[in-house]
Amino acid sequence: MFYAIVIFISAFLIFLVQPLIAKQILPWFGGSAAVWGTCLLFFQSALLAGYAYADVLTRYLSLKRQVLLHGTLLLVAALTMPIIANDSWRPLGNEEPILRILGLLLVTIGLPYFLLASTTPLIGAWYWKRFQTSAPYRLFALSNFASLLALLGYPFLIEPWLGNRETAWTWSVLFVVFAILCFALGRFTVDQSDSNLADEANPNATQVKPISDVQHRVQPAQWLRWVALSAIGSALLLGVSSHLTQNISSAPLLWVVPLSLYLITFIISFDHPRWYLRVIYLPLAIILVPLMAWLSDSLNLKLVTPIYACGLFVVCMVCHGELARLKPHPSKLTTFYLSLSIGGALGSLAMAVIAPLLFAGYFELYAALIAATIVAFFIPIGQKPRERWLAKGISGIVIMAVSVLSWQGIRDYTQGVRFMERDFYGVVRTRDVSTGSDYRSLIHGAIAHGGQLLAEELQMVPSSYYGPTSGYGRVFNSLSDIPKQVGVIGLGAGALAAYANPGDHWVFYEISPSVVRAAKKDFTFLKKMKGTHEIVIGDGRLSLDRESPRQFDILAMDAFSGDSIPTHLITKEAMEIYMKHLKPNGVIVFQATNRFVDLLPVARNLADAHGLSIVLVTDSPEFETGPEYWLAHTDQVIMTRDTALLNSEKIKSGAAEIPKRKGFPMFTDDYINLLRLFKKSS
Repeated sequence: MFYAIVIFISAFLIFLVQPLIAKQILPWFGGSAAVWGTCLLFFQSALLAGYAYADVLTRYLSLKRQVLLHGTLLLVAALTMPIIANDSWRPLGNEEPILRILGLLLVTIGLPYFLLASTTPLIGAWYWKRFQTSAPYRLFALSNFASLLALLGYPFLIEPWLGNRETAWTWSVLFVVFAILCFALGRFTVDQSDSNLADEANPNATQVKPISDVQHRVQPAQWLRWVALSAIGSALLLGVSSHLTQNISSAPLLWVVPLSLYLITFIISFDHPRWYLRVIYLPLAIILVPLMAWLSDSLNLKLVTPIYACGLFVVCMVCHGELARLKPHPSKLTTFYLSLSIGGALGSLAMAVIAPLLFAGYFELYAALIAATIVAFFIPIGQKPRERWLAKGISGIVIMAVSVLSWQGIRDYTQGVRFMERDFYGVVRTRDVSTGSDYRSLIHGAIAHGGQLLAEELQMVPSSYYGPTSGYGRVFNSLSDIPKQVGVIGLGAGALAAYANPGDHWVFYEISPSVVRAAKKDFTFLKKMKGTHEIVIGDGRLSLDRESPRQFDILAMDAFSGDSIPTHLITKEAMEIYMKHLKPNGVIVFQATNRFVDLLPVARNLADAHGLSIVLVTDSPEFETGPEYWLAHTDQVIMTRDTALLNSEKIKSGAAEIPKRKGFPMFTDDYINLLRLFKKSS
């Protein structure tokens, strides 16, 4: 029981710290979905280091020396508490995000996470040393169960009630308790092992039959299977996580769902062999993997999300079920765990680092699905040659089907694309379409983010989300033509510049260099806009925080990636930064158009906190204007102290009041509850 308690606490802390620390640093790096991918790379790499450390300790040190060294490192780690990221790691705007995030995580949680990661294999080895006759693999299932509780508890029980700093302090206290228990367990194991040695010296004691090292030696082919199966599960985890976070929100809640499914498959597979049935999971995988490849570019997330969740679960059940079937004798336990962590780290590395460098578009999910089918081809199935050949034939057909569907998906993704470039913040494409008038669209992720009519006389006509009856259009058309200072967070195609007047000075804040290059190369808004402009590269909130007050007449909040909401832009602290740069009667126009998340109660709280009046402008011009314009449905919020502006005919005629939601809390950097924002229809 003592061994199980220590493993349970360590696993709980490991998976509680993942969304906790990622949420701390998310506002510093633009709220990008890639932040979580980079964090997962760190977690998998630290897990690998912890498993390697446990393997080395159990191979080369006596039990007493293992406990002494591990206890010393636990003491050092306890002295580094609490796990709160230092502000010195905030980026200045031009740094390489991946290396900075990895360095921040290493300094902030590196040693504690490393020691927690080593716990399951190390304590499992101590358990085997103590009991010999009891197999410790169910402790692995227990550790994953504890991890699952932490993951589910964070968004549903912890995040809605505790702030980030409070949670970090609670975690730090629990780590100190864990360190004390772990060292005490080590001392207990040493004492019990000494007693066992004394018993063995007694001729009447029951002797455990020694295990042949040759019999249980790990063969290269066996090791490769361990690594490959682990890598596929890890890679698909990142692929599905990225697909969700790019299109809904880069928030811990949506990171937790795929990771929970991933952990559940470990729990089921390693609890008992009866839970993994090839006859069920392999046929399901044959259906779901091609279906995932077919739906990879679909924006119907009501359909895609459950299919991807089921697909991730089934594929991970196959991978982890096969791993459970291949687990070695407990004497090789740490080597087995090390192999699993190597595979996990390789899968994360491939998806988070290698794929973005290798692929110009978001193609790594296709690669992961094809790799899954190839690995399945080498799973030995059937006892008779005929059965094995039938299994190989079916696997070959699935490989071909997934490859063809992936090729079609990549073809559709790149068809008609004029510009495609990828950076840390996503994939940017431009594409021409014809709907009455020729139109060029900028696509970030899977969602169009502005565009331009191509006819010479129409190029500066407001389009997409910025039509004349949108919130933006009504504000700009209601103000006088005197020169204005305008700030825009999120450049997109630069379409808002159509409203610039002579004498204006506009400042565009854009986090993605690829978006800037696309806007300059394929669109003429910036070239033809009246007045002057400047482009500030970097996260808009961080850039504004560093600048002296700009005295903006209008501040436009238009930063999106896919349909994902960068939640660090809608907090109390972010609003205070915006107000620093706004004139007393200035206007904030907030883009609230989203299929899944209702931002209106958040916006209402932010406005109330600063004495601003607020209205909503919902616009569906595509049903009113005609095919000569490319205009989209929009929900845009206007905040200002200038009540005369809100009462002007152009705004008042299309505006609606935003009711205050009773009991809805203010969002802060320390507290964001995404659960309360999901629309019922989503």
